[in-house]
Amino acid sequence: MRISANVSERAKEPPNIGVSVVILALGPSDMDAHGSLSAPAGADASGNDTIPTLRIPLVRRIRQPFLGDWALPGGNLQGGRSLEFAAEQALRSTTSLHPQYLEQLYTFGDPSRSHGGLPMVSIVYWALIGETEAKDFHEAQNVRWFPVNQLPPLAFDHKDIIDYALTRVRNKIEYSDIATRLVGSEFTLSQLRNVYEAIYGRKLDPPNFRRRMLSTGMVEPTGEKLARGAHRPASLYRYAAHPGTSKTQNATARQ
Repeated sequence: MRISANVSERAKEPPNIGVSVVILALGPSDMDAHGSLSAPAGADASGNDTIPTLRIPLVRRIRQPFLGDWALPGGNLQGGRSLEFAAEQALRSTTSLHPQYLEQLYTFGDPSRSHGGLPMVSIVYWALIGETEAKDFHEAQNVRWFPVNQLPPLAFDHKDIIDYALTRVRNKIEYSDIATRLVGSEFTLSQLRNVYEAIYGRKLDPPNFRRRMLSTGMVEPTGEKLARGAHRPASLYRYAAHPGTSKTQNATARQ
């Protein structure tokens, strides 16, 4: 692109194409002093049940446009490299995370995304981070976790992108075992309810949730129980379609 090109000329140039990643992690109600998600989801330090929240890491921009605002991790495409590689590189360079679940979400290329007349297209991936993957993550100078319901002002149209990702996961949890990426392949119904509550952003009635999940046939008991401190051991369940495993187990899942 010519440096001297005006706005109308830049609008006719080939679009600038990049990759961004929406990373959703199930975290406790309160993070520790170091910004870690290491506390067990569904229980506080004393072992009492809590409502976990969905959190997302954002990167503070260090250049214009939107200098100082927060944005999704992202990067540019490179010759000879796949889209998945670009998404994984964006994760590694900003968060050091290596999610087992990574899926292409959508391509955003509305003309209103342009700033300074340069057409911009973002191929967006989304990743789900379980407790084991997130426990060693700590905030950096320009990287911080935010609850999805308490996001700061975001650069570009990244708020719309996050909203789209949340809508997708809310829809997908109704017909797939995607919840296992957040809670594990075996879980109590209380732990599974915590995932649903975090994704929907509201409390669910425990008896109704239990009755609903068992009536759908989506989950089945493993025959094992989980001891929970002084509480009565709780039965463990798994998704019935693939006992003990998750359909989203592959490192990269495509739509």
